[in-house]
Amino acid sequence: MSATIDDQVRALMRGTDFGDEGLRETASRELAEALRRAQKEGRGLRVYTGYDPTRPDLHIGHAVTLRKMRQFQDFGHDVIFLVGTFTAQVGDTSDKATGRPRLDADSVREAGETYAEQAFKVLDRERTRVVFNGDWLAELPLAQFIDVAAQFTVQQFLGREAFRKRVDAGNPIGLHELLYALLQGYDAVHLRADVQLGATEQLYNLMAGRRLQIHAGQPPCVCMTMPILVGTDGVRRMSKSQGNTIGLDDPPVEQYGKAMSISDETMVAWLPHVTRWVPEAIDARLAQLGDGTLHPMELKKQLAREIVAAYHGDAAADEAAAHFSQVHQRKQLPDDMPTLALAEPRSILDAIVDVGFAASRNKARRLLDGGAVKIDGVAITDHLHALHGEAVVQVGKRRFFRVAPQ
Repeated sequence: MSATIDDQVRALMRGTDFGDEGLRETASRELAEALRRAQKEGRGLRVYTGYDPTRPDLHIGHAVTLRKMRQFQDFGHDVIFLVGTFTAQVGDTSDKATGRPRLDADSVREAGETYAEQAFKVLDRERTRVVFNGDWLAELPLAQFIDVAAQFTVQQFLGREAFRKRVDAGNPIGLHELLYALLQGYDAVHLRADVQLGATEQLYNLMAGRRLQIHAGQPPCVCMTMPILVGTDGVRRMSKSQGNTIGLDDPPVEQYGKAMSISDETMVAWLPHVTRWVPEAIDARLAQLGDGTLHPMELKKQLAREIVAAYHGDAAADEAAAHFSQVHQRKQLPDDMPTLALAEPRSILDAIVDVGFAASRNKARRLLDGGAVKIDGVAITDHLHALHGEAVVQVGKRRFFRVAPQ
């Protein structure tokens, strides 16, 4: 590692969010100590983040921590990408007003199948260790887990704001919900982690890992929290369930269009967390935005192009930008829309599935019911509407296909 410890601390702490300057100073000091300890032992830091596969898609909100892990990789440290196949079945409700339905093992496994491949859009495949916490948590002896549980009190959990509000409102809290932090904390023990990353809301769970590491005779990991990204709606946190995400695997045109739909305020908030731009480049753009030499629309185009380029490459980003300009600014139809050839009449429901714009008939129905489908500019909600002649079908804001009789 050629960078000095001070250089690494300065770079790695950039963009973190602790909500408290004292916590930030403590984390900076502990990170420097961990770096010195690892350097003395002739190894890199063991750095990890856990991602529970409650849904199959990672989005750019997840990429905030992925990018920080990539920074650690670039400094020569050992990065562990943890898929929470066991914790996802418990569910973290510490930031929610109610409980959530538990997921079964098959649903979790299916959702997590592509997590690592998506993460490799940011992380270096050759320098990333992928692990699944079901491999050790499912085998944890009951006596050992009771020892883990003995390190915490019920009052500590009920003192957390979300749980306290539920108690005050008379809403039930499942006993399994209190165990989530213990399970996540044990991951740090199993991995002998030096650094654990998470969103700001995860600080309690991260600190649980430190407590358990100390109990296990290990040096406590450095807990680094990253900001929660606001969604494309500019109001709620980015979440697949809210429909306000940009997925890492979303098609380039869709990524670009979603980025162009955000508010100017959201655009500014995203710049440090969703781009590969160095701080000086971001500051220069914001200065130009402030003095009027850079129009917000132009900066938004730069941001949208950067997001697409990061996950699909420069050529795809240029094509997505051209598509947006043609379809949304000049109000022209795209040149490269797929064509569905019909030998006989076909329902709009089946046609949407046939061209791959919906993964199932049920999803196609939801698109139709939501008014997201137009034929030659006219909204269609009838599932059985028959296509037979030439037509252009629009699905959502950015996807089109042409119908042509054979």
